[in-house]
Amino acid sequence: MTLSLASVLAESALRRPEHPAVVAGTRKITYRELWDEARRYAAALGARGIGPGDKVALLLPSTPHFPSAYFGVLALGAIAVPVHALLRADEIAYVLKDSGAAALVCAAPLLAEGGRAAETTGTPVLTVMAEEGGAEGEFAHAPGLDALAARTAPIGRQVARAPEDIAVILYTSGTTGRPKGALLTHLNVVMNVDTTMLSPFDFTADDVLLGCLPLFHTFGQICGMNTCFRAGATLVLMPRFDGPGALDLMVRERCTVFMRVPTMYTALLEAARADPRRPALDRAFSGGAALPVAVLDAFRETFGCPVLEGYGLTETSPVVAYNQKAWPLRPGTVGRPIWGVEVEIARAEVEDRIELLPAGETGEIVIRGHNVMAGYLNRPEATAEAIVDGWFRSGDLGVKDDEGYLSVVDRKKDVVLRGGYNVYPREVEDVLARHPAIAQAAVVGLPHPVHGEEVCAVVRP
Repeated sequence: MTLSLASVLAESALRRPEHPAVVAGTRKITYRELWDEARRYAAALGARGIGPGDKVALLLPSTPHFPSAYFGVLALGAIAVPVHALLRADEIAYVLKDSGAAALVCAAPLLAEGGRAAETTGTPVLTVMAEEGGAEGEFAHAPGLDALAARTAPIGRQVARAPEDIAVILYTSGTTGRPKGALLTHLNVVMNVDTTMLSPFDFTADDVLLGCLPLFHTFGQICGMNTCFRAGATLVLMPRFDGPGALDLMVRERCTVFMRVPTMYTALLEAARADPRRPALDRAFSGGAALPVAVLDAFRETFGCPVLEGYGLTETSPVVAYNQKAWPLRPGTVGRPIWGVEVEIARAEVEDRIELLPAGETGEIVIRGHNVMAGYLNRPEATAEAIVDGWFRSGDLGVKDDEGYLSVVDRKKDVVLRGGYNVYPREVEDVLARHPAIAQAAVVGLPHPVHGEEVCAVVRP
């Protein structure tokens, strides 16, 4: 049996070759053109000695170079390792060394950090976007992958992979120590894309998505780019987000789908107060953090479309649960599990086994299904701690109601213990966010001589 994430692009190139896959400024790239360029990238990488199973790090902004390199790596049977574009050289070097990257594809404007990192680890560098500058010193003469690809015939067909082979390594944010590389298989990502394309995202080939989420991040990369390409829809790239610019771009390109993190919703609402134009939005999706109900309501009233809030993690490819059209929307919850995925609540204090709790009780969110990663790269102990009895321990506290709707309460490690009582910062933040004089709020625990910890709120008017 074979399965490749590269098929997400390859199949749409067969079915809708002349349909726009990517819009970047005034440039429109069809599916045929994008798949052809990806296969040229694959050929150029192959000529540099990259082969099936090799890891290729991608330090790229959200430009057409990202999907070209990403799917070029996958078409070659290699493993894509997207790198956060805002990391410093030492942080990039850590990813290169930990992943064992055989090469770094780096945008020229990011070479100041990426080049230094590659020099530290001895990783070969290939550049793109040399015309935008940034290639200095020894990297001024680094091979240009895009230039090499332009002179290279594309590979004939993608390299076959097994469902359990690793497709992508995504590094966690590292809130509890060094970032860990989550190993996502071709099956993990293809199943997550196929499932969410149907529900909750309900993508069709006629949809137009504003791609303002970073493509190196799981939300923008898998939920946005991959799901959009799987449906044969159009991705409108916006490398740097700002509210007025996003509103203008959505109106101009007739965007029908909006995917954002909560801060972007707030920025777009602020832009809408000064600009009466409205895009033809059909639906909007939020993830990555809690979306205050007040913001959700304001967006629906302003733009006339529902906002569906969901939940996912890097280690779960990423989507776990979402509000979906098949069931009544429950603002303030992250909906119900997607197809093929089980979500339960377990005792957070019991770490060596899974003890499930009944509906209505707060505990740790645990997940089982096609979306759970194969493990952490080079971290057998961390993998064993995270995947227990077949369930992935999320590290998040949550509660399920009698109808299966999931609410995320807080991070397990963020609970403030005040005078023997558990205080969940997110719940306090949600209450504060309802006040008309407060735009944003963050709640933390501070040491207290009597109560152990005291609840402290930081607000932005």
